[in-house]
Amino acid sequence: MKIKAQIAMVMNLDKCIGCHTCSILCKNVWTNRRGAEYMYFNNVETKPGIGYPKEWENQEKWKGGWTLKDGKLSLATGSMVSRLAKLFYHPQQPEMDDYYEPWTYDYETLLHSKRKNHQPVARPRSLITQKRMEIKWGPNWEDDLADGQSARRDINLQKIGQEITLEFHDIFMKHLPRLCNHCLNPACVAACPSGAIYKRDEDGVVLISQDGCRGWRHCVPSCPYKKIYYNWETNKAEKCTLCFPRLENGLPTVCSDGCVGRMRYLGVIFYDADRVKEAASVTDPKEIYNKLMEVICDPNDPQVVTAAKEAGIPPRWIRAAQNSPSYRLIREWRLAFPLHPEYRTLPNIWYVPPLSPIARRVEEEVFFPGAAEMRIPVAYLAQLLTAGDTAAIERVLHVMLELRAVMRAKQTGDAVPESLAFPIETYDAMYRLLGLAKRRDRFNIPAGVAGVADEKLRELQGTTGYACPGGCC
Repeated sequence: MKIKAQIAMVMNLDKCIGCHTCSILCKNVWTNRRGAEYMYFNNVETKPGIGYPKEWENQEKWKGGWTLKDGKLSLATGSMVSRLAKLFYHPQQPEMDDYYEPWTYDYETLLHSKRKNHQPVARPRSLITQKRMEIKWGPNWEDDLADGQSARRDINLQKIGQEITLEFHDIFMKHLPRLCNHCLNPACVAACPSGAIYKRDEDGVVLISQDGCRGWRHCVPSCPYKKIYYNWETNKAEKCTLCFPRLENGLPTVCSDGCVGRMRYLGVIFYDADRVKEAASVTDPKEIYNKLMEVICDPNDPQVVTAAKEAGIPPRWIRAAQNSPSYRLIREWRLAFPLHPEYRTLPNIWYVPPLSPIARRVEEEVFFPGAAEMRIPVAYLAQLLTAGDTAAIERVLHVMLELRAVMRAKQTGDAVPESLAFPIETYDAMYRLLGLAKRRDRFNIPAGVAGVADEKLRELQGTTGYACPGGCC
């Protein structure tokens, strides 16, 4: 047993209102500069839709993540020899049009235009070429299904074989915030020819050494979530850092701290690094989630605590793991799922699936409706979060319905429903965490790492010796 600590984020999709506050905060802090105009480390997508960049979920096109061949993990982008052959040209490299060409408006025309017969217009200008351009796409172009037609091109709908209508009374919609998943088995680390990408031992954050990066850009297509970007000004790769300078001071990420819906949770989880490769190598993609639950360790288990101390994890990190909101939602209650586990990267950004608007009779009779009763099809959520395992999604939605029924019974004085999945006390704890939690309850982050000097941190940032669990680097 090799215990490591990981900062994990959980998002309750039931509470995301799609306000994009998280995206704007992240943009102003991390990518508000030349060369990074098109980058959104954090973005909020409307589903169904093709997302940002376009069709990022179509791995037949992009070849991201890992594949399983003869029981062994290998990068979907190809073997080391084939990747070397693509060193100077990679056919699966996203282009600017796949993201969007960033623009501003010619406000000088409005401010300094002379007297005319017609109202002056501030036309869009490219932030890259400074020339006039026609706006065709943007990072939130599909916001609230405003694009109209791209929703039908969602690959998850194609997999479940379901046609949708965009008529208001039949359409379904959900918001999906996305950022780097800081995976346990990151494909970007294995794909980097210069070894500039590494996973920090102290908190599991995946970073890119700007000194080590040579701009080969093999990390961009290898990431199945397309959360690594190329800075055309510095010729370096960049990605979400999980606001690690804030984490080191015990503060949450800016996207979490500024979330209007208070739907993000940050905490420490412990995982067994010796079992990562086994979990990622499961033959059936639907079983990856269950194997990942075995990788995540109980921080209250004496054996786990002993192994954590032997691994040099500080006592305050152990206490933080024992009081982690992320652990409760992910492992103890099993309410959260990783995004697209079939990519085999074992992500650490987790999602509590949303409840659809449900008919009044369903609430009164307190039973779980079939997929036809739900505005958001269960099969669609399963494609996003469980590699198609609808039973796992049904279980969580059933628990969420029970939570609603229990709390309403307490308010109205009615009898509490029988045959519940958890004791009443657990539903009280769920309600406090999911509905009433204050900042200190949603974020439990220990500050710093004891005994790590500045020289050691610089050494970690420049290291190229990380061995990915997939065994390809």
